[in-house]
Amino acid sequence: MDGAVLYFLFQILVGLLLLTFLVVIHELGHAIVARRNGIVVEEFGIGFPPKLAGVYLKNGVLFTINWLPLGGFVKMQGENDSASKKGDYGAASMGVKTKVLLAGVGMNWLFAILALSVLAIIGFPKVLPNQFTVPMDTKEVETPLKVTYIDSSSPASKIGLKVNDKIVSVAGQKIVNAKDLVRVTSANQGKKVEVKYDRDGQTFAVFVQLRYMPSSSKGVLGVATSTQTVRYSTWSAPIVGIGTTAQFSYVTLKGLGDLVGKLVGGISAQFSGDQATKEKGSKELSAAGNSVGGPLSIIGVFFPAAQTAGVSTLLFLTAIISLTLAVMNVLPIPALDGGRLFLTYLFKAIRKPLTKELEEKIVGYSFMGLMALVVVITVADVFKIQAL
Repeated sequence: MDGAVLYFLFQILVGLLLLTFLVVIHELGHAIVARRNGIVVEEFGIGFPPKLAGVYLKNGVLFTINWLPLGGFVKMQGENDSASKKGDYGAASMGVKTKVLLAGVGMNWLFAILALSVLAIIGFPKVLPNQFTVPMDTKEVETPLKVTYIDSSSPASKIGLKVNDKIVSVAGQKIVNAKDLVRVTSANQGKKVEVKYDRDGQTFAVFVQLRYMPSSSKGVLGVATSTQTVRYSTWSAPIVGIGTTAQFSYVTLKGLGDLVGKLVGGISAQFSGDQATKEKGSKELSAAGNSVGGPLSIIGVFFPAAQTAGVSTLLFLTAIISLTLAVMNVLPIPALDGGRLFLTYLFKAIRKPLTKELEEKIVGYSFMGLMALVVVITVADVFKIQAL
């Protein structure tokens, strides 16, 4: 097994560990609040069964390490809403149940705030046009032009240019942004020019024969590039952390709403007798599918790419996934925290008992539907990764 494969596997392992960490702190929130409010916590597990090892802690909680490293769980006594013994979750007041169920969400939001606060100090990438900041304590820096893609048959490929190399100058002219690169290379198409680039802090200078634009639709040099605005804060970092967490949570919720709208609209359009409407619906379904990334995409594509880009990008991605977990768990989906809370309040409002059997059916069917969706998204992820 060569070094590249080993490094890729290492990147996947890091992604898996970070995702597990985010789920574990979510479950830890449930466990801490439950115990502080008199609910008996029977087991706290990292990963999912079958069990690898376990030990009873001094507080009587069984702590387990399990074989499936896909998150974690907390098992409370009497978890169904109709349980009534002392120490049961079901016997707790509505206020306590609300705090317990929302504690996991709170932990994910808290982590996002801390991570984004750290980013505000070490360098926060600007990804939204109106991204929250404190103007009087914000310094903006434009990062060097970085190569993000190289056409395999291009001049750039022939001189050994690699992804993440930073282009410094072309034909003796300083390159600051993508417009500079297009302008200079277009003016020198067909000519042999010097390209200076930075790789890991070391500058290289090579000569390359540029292509003629009419003969190529992939550019004269044959690269795709990107530059980024990075913001730095000092005393306002915690404020930026809170503000951006709220802003990105709203954007995530809005994005989920748009996704559902496209799915519903796309599916509905398929039943129309009008061909134009059907085609429009197909495009909406395709757009919805392309915008969804499941666990495989996150672990196998997004995390390795983020690690390659640097620590700040990896921290940013982890924070975004953490607040996405928080937003998802607030939604009234019965298999998730918000859904369980919704069921509890719904049956209290209609003054009907939520029996153990009924609750298990609702949550069970919802969970099956959620898992089916995960399977569909994962299959789609496989095709996306194969296409990369």
